[in-house]
Amino acid sequence: MNFTLSSEQQMLQDSVRRFVDREYGFETRSALLRAGVDDGHYWDTFAEQGWLCAALPELHGGLGGSGIDNLLIAQELGRGLVLQPFSGCAVLAAQTFIAAATSLQQADWLPGLADGSQRLALAYAEEQTRGLPEGQLARAEPVAGGYRLSGRKTLVLGGPQASAFIVSAQTREGCSLFLVAADSPGLQLRTLPLHDGSQAAELTLERVAVDDTALLGQPGAGLDALRQGLAHGIASLCAELVGGMERAIEITADYLKVRQQFGVPIGSFQVLQHRMADMAAQLELARSSLFVLLDALENPADHDLRLRASQAKALVGRAARFVCGQAIQLHGGIGTTEECSVGHYFKRAVVADLLLGSAERHEAWCAEHLRANLVALAR
Repeated sequence: MNFTLSSEQQMLQDSVRRFVDREYGFETRSALLRAGVDDGHYWDTFAEQGWLCAALPELHGGLGGSGIDNLLIAQELGRGLVLQPFSGCAVLAAQTFIAAATSLQQADWLPGLADGSQRLALAYAEEQTRGLPEGQLARAEPVAGGYRLSGRKTLVLGGPQASAFIVSAQTREGCSLFLVAADSPGLQLRTLPLHDGSQAAELTLERVAVDDTALLGQPGAGLDALRQGLAHGIASLCAELVGGMERAIEITADYLKVRQQFGVPIGSFQVLQHRMADMAAQLELARSSLFVLLDALENPADHDLRLRASQAKALVGRAARFVCGQAIQLHGGIGTTEECSVGHYFKRAVVADLLLGSAERHEAWCAEHLRANLVALAR
């Protein structure tokens, strides 16, 4: 796979970086955190710039790009710790919807996702699943003309601002996906403030009535669509973390050049240079793992996509915690204050590591996958 950016992709990356540098500086982000509310103005900007529709099909108002475009956007937004749920709504939910929905359902919803007038959020995670798509307990009971959904969903990214939810539930055929309006009777939403200042939602569904048209695709086909959407969501979240690691290293390198001890910049101390080298090495490992996942997304026939997604999530999550934690250490006491940006990069790394399954959870799945393959080969 050729990872050299085209001229259009380079322009896309440059435009997002300019936005972050000019309009979403650390002080602006801090003001949004103090306000405690989502500023829809920024989501409208995302739509006007074409970022929400970058990887949506042209037939329904998108630009017809690939997963590379989404990752370029996510990486630059990660550099600025942008709070708006691009990965949750514009990637995770949108790509799950594309994988599951019929052509008529796509025609109804994708234009609204492209222009920002509608937002979807994916409600699949439950307490016992720990971020993986299997083992869900939510049920969809068939009734005349539709279904009634019951269950609880947690860590719904972009949930507080969503127009509707893609809800996974068990039917007689297996895991199925349903489109549920945010104002549906019986649906209760509780906003979950996360440690990094972003927000998720917890949903409680008490016999929520939906009609047959709310079923996305075929009954029982939801698990494959979930895995496809999660692979895209994990890639976008990993790209955010790569962007955050880049920026944390840049900020730390600048600090080491101006902070003095014994009359010289502390960046001249060899031991600190070694620690910066370790941070840079972890960043490159994370970037390479993201490239492997991107190759799997673009060439699924050549890869085990689920394995690549779990490997990337585990490696990038750990690398981000290490890099951003070292950035705090190299800043000393000031790195732990709210006024210092590197602490916020560490908070984001901690939260992102737990979203869509923790590093430990994905490592355990990879180990079990490897064991099962070895047993199969030994037979």
